[in-house]
Amino acid sequence: MPDLSGKVALVTGCASGIGAASVRRLASDGAQVFGTDLDEAKGKALCDDVGARFAVQDVSDRALWPRIVAQAVEAFGRLDILVNNAGMVTGKSIGEVDDDTWDRVLAVNLTGTMAGCRAAIAAMIDNPGGAKGSIINIASTTAIAPLPTDVGYSASKGAVRVMSKSIATWCAKQGHDIRCNTVIPGATETGILDAAEVDMPGLKAAVAATSPMNRLADPAETAAAIAFLASDECPFMTGAEMLVDGGALSIHPGF
Repeated sequence: MPDLSGKVALVTGCASGIGAASVRRLASDGAQVFGTDLDEAKGKALCDDVGARFAVQDVSDRALWPRIVAQAVEAFGRLDILVNNAGMVTGKSIGEVDDDTWDRVLAVNLTGTMAGCRAAIAAMIDNPGGAKGSIINIASTTAIAPLPTDVGYSASKGAVRVMSKSIATWCAKQGHDIRCNTVIPGATETGILDAAEVDMPGLKAAVAATSPMNRLADPAETAAAIAFLASDECPFMTGAEMLVDGGALSIHPGF
């Protein structure tokens, strides 16, 4: 297991799914964790359970990001890890999407991720002992194989994938030991999928069948990949993409 002792992690979207699993995994690996979410009740309960700190955050609020990062640094003295996990889906195709929905999904999934990276990098540069850190941005298999039924989600996650490479190479060229990588989860057992199942019965089974393993991922499986990227076990990995998709993107459609 990665040793994250002495490291401080900030995890967005911590109330459920991959975010909650990441808080639990990073804390179990020794990190001090600061979790954020719009759902105060669930987010605080989860953080209290593992001894993490919590703050309410709408990641699309760019002005709030420096204050959130400052709270984490004030609490623990530094920032070593950022997990940009908070996100949303729309379920709207190009034939259905309205301007407000489009603006909101980009604000949360893309602009929120950018603002988080920007604020975290500024803090990581000032870490005691010099600039050092690991940023893990959560994309989706839709960043590679987009959904015709959700143009905004697909577009935003595709942009996150490319943006992460830009951030990674900028940090490296500046001489900062700050890595930025992307985790690309496949279909995962989360609240988002549960909610979608209500409107589209049978969706979970259909999505699970896209993987040759014929099942959904447990959020803890994605959290394990996040913990590895957060650790010092992979110091030469930056600008990389880690697929946690059960082989879904490794097989020709229909086979």
